[in-house]
Amino acid sequence: MIRRYSCWIRSLLMGLGLFCALPIQAIAVGHSNSCYATGLSDRLQCGSVEVAENPAKPDGRKIAIHYVVIPAIKNLAPQEAVLGIAGGPGQSAIENAAGFERMLHKVRQHRDILLIDQRGTGQSNALNCNSEDLTAMLAHNDEAMDIAADVRKCKKQLEQHADVSQYGSEQALADFEAVRRHLGYQKLHIYGVSYGTRMAQLYMRHYPQAIATVTLDGVVPMQQSVLAIGGAIARAQTLVISDCEKDPLCGRAFPKLREELDTLSDTLQQYPVMEKIHHPVTGETALLTLTRDKLQGALRLAMYSPSIRALIPFAIHQAYRKNYQPILGLLSLQSGSLDLAMGMHAAVVCGEDWPRLTTAQRQDAEKSVIGKVMLQSIDESCPIWQIPPAAKDFSAPIASSIPTLLLSGEKDPATPPAWAEMAAVKLTNAKHLISPYATHNVAAQSCAGDLIAELVEKASVKQIDGKCLNKDVRRSFYLNASTVEAIGEDKQ
Repeated sequence: MIRRYSCWIRSLLMGLGLFCALPIQAIAVGHSNSCYATGLSDRLQCGSVEVAENPAKPDGRKIAIHYVVIPAIKNLAPQEAVLGIAGGPGQSAIENAAGFERMLHKVRQHRDILLIDQRGTGQSNALNCNSEDLTAMLAHNDEAMDIAADVRKCKKQLEQHADVSQYGSEQALADFEAVRRHLGYQKLHIYGVSYGTRMAQLYMRHYPQAIATVTLDGVVPMQQSVLAIGGAIARAQTLVISDCEKDPLCGRAFPKLREELDTLSDTLQQYPVMEKIHHPVTGETALLTLTRDKLQGALRLAMYSPSIRALIPFAIHQAYRKNYQPILGLLSLQSGSLDLAMGMHAAVVCGEDWPRLTTAQRQDAEKSVIGKVMLQSIDESCPIWQIPPAAKDFSAPIASSIPTLLLSGEKDPATPPAWAEMAAVKLTNAKHLISPYATHNVAAQSCAGDLIAELVEKASVKQIDGKCLNKDVRRSFYLNASTVEAIGEDKQ
């Protein structure tokens, strides 16, 4: 599945896309060894566990599930570890080891951090297909693509080394347990972010005896299909514009931002822009084809990061004035930030989310540009993948008394706070905290790492005080290309 198909599906849930990728040496199956990771100076323990790709065929094809242990600074609980589960679906936890260590650094003082490349991602038989480079991505007209042809090509490529139907969440959950038992940990403290919160909830359902505490960051409730994300995107975009209108400088610089975005979007839908640009990396002449969908995708992904979010009003205003360089900057900043294993992504979404879309959810998706595009893409691609649907009780809410901390960002463009409330409906020992200024992945933007450490140490949510989440981490809106300061009434 090449990137012109995946650009929308891969942005359904962005978990840890802003973290740096890191190469880890390959490890022999069934053994462990020491290794190093980019961004971390510590020696790590790396290894793999061999499992059957299809649990119903134990003598069939085997795959190696790779893991990394970031050792505790002073290990006071050697029989426990914090399991970090990445988002996507389709991201590698190991490739984001440095990011996990930053978020969970305080927890690491006394406990190991365990990262597992979920089957189909990273080093665990990754289900990747060829993708375009930045130059091709900027040039192609994504509204004229042949989704079906791209999916068939990807599927044919993956079938040479994988049965894609075996890469759903519940199959992966058994792998996680195999790694835990292999390493000898008696209890896990689970930290899941974005799609990783679904995996964490499934762990609570199927292996509660192995869990001490759970943190769900950017919560995807079991009851919710991730394809219902259109409303969350529209909500977050409205918040950006409202925040600009309430800000004296931003509101004065861009007084007609809503109208400009609507006009720009409508114009691009009818007449996509094609013009020569300077390549944002090489500086060479290149082609930019800017469609309505590409514009909306760039704005949507920009909302994940507080710093990039601050560029959105300026980028909209300049594009309205036919200066597309700021939008080009948003596109280039995000290139490669969501490198998802698209086969694994399809196995999850087409098996667990697409089959349970209701008429109401489909109608909601049709109300937003990106929601409509995602729905159309999934409706065309999932019949080709032919992933068996998950059991009907898969989407039942999790009932548990395990101490659980739920974290939401008020400005989250993927998993709004209401989703966490939905997930907590049958969690009898849970606390939901909302950071008013955070977007997606609260622990990467706030004091949440301290709160997670407190949960792990005390195994209780009762005394956790989330006041520190109220710290204002907003970035001032950019009023021009280089500063947040006004430089004159006539300069915009």
